[in-house]
Amino acid sequence: QVLLAESGGGLVQAGGSLRLSCAASGSISRINTMGWHRQVPGKQRELVALIYPGGSTTYADSVKARFTISRDNAKNTVYLQMNTLIPEDTGVYYCTADDRYGYRPSRAYGMDYWGKGTLVTVSS
Repeated sequence: QVLLAESGGGLVQAGGSLRLSCAASGSISRINTMGWHRQVPGKQRELVALIYPGGSTTYADSVKARFTISRDNAKNTVYLQMNTLIPEDTGVYYCTADDRYGYRPSRAYGMDYWGKGTLVTVSS
């Protein structure tokens, strides 16, 4: 099993910045792509960013100019640097990972492993 633990959420004023961290543990060798998803109140859960094993990244259009995902394989940690935050970014942010060997029972929205989530609140 792969366990993911997010941290770094909190309350921030619009225009501010926040950095989320996610520490992976357990069967690290099973992790392939890692990412961040979010649940915005009143909206469907959505992909925020992905980072592939080779370092390539993908972002949702709504965050592409403002967020940066990075990965430190030595620390088994993935980060999401969020700049120029807006109230629409408010939501629960989940660290996610997919299994390189196949689908897992916990698979959802294209990812096999999910953290418990960390709340990000952006005030106006």
